[in-house]
Amino acid sequence: MKQHIAHLALVVADYDEAIAFYTEKLGFELVEDTILSETKRWVLVVPKGGGQCCLLLAKAANEEQRSRIGNQTGGRVFLFLYTDDFWRDHRDFLEKGVVFVREPVKESYGTVAVFKDLYGNLWDLLERI
Repeated sequence: MKQHIAHLALVVADYDEAIAFYTEKLGFELVEDTILSETKRWVLVVPKGGGQCCLLLAKAANEEQRSRIGNQTGGRVFLFLYTDDFWRDHRDFLEKGVVFVREPVKESYGTVAVFKDLYGNLWDLLERI
C-alpha cells in the first residue's frame, strides 16, 4: 500500500490576505483557487519545489473555527518548512517582514528558527544536516 498526506487544512480569516502572505512573503505557489460557493473557496498553496503536500487555506466558517485562527496547536510549533538553504530563506523572509520569534540556532539535526505566519501560527524554518 502507498499513501501520502495530500493537504493540510489551515484555518484563516480571509482567503485573499492568506494567499498574499503565503505567496508574497514565503514565496509559496498558488496551486488552486476555485470558488465553491458564495462563501467557500478551495485554495491550495505549496512551497516552491514542495512536492505533494499542500496547505489548504480554509476560511473559518463559524465562531468556533474563528477562535482557532492563529492557534491551531495551543501555542506549539505547528508546521515545519524544510529548506535547502536556511540563511538564504531566513534573510529573504526578514526582508519581506516575516517575524521570527526564536532566533536561528544550530542543533544536532540542523539549523532552525521559529517564525509566525500572519495569524500567529508558529513555524520552524529548518535546514537539516
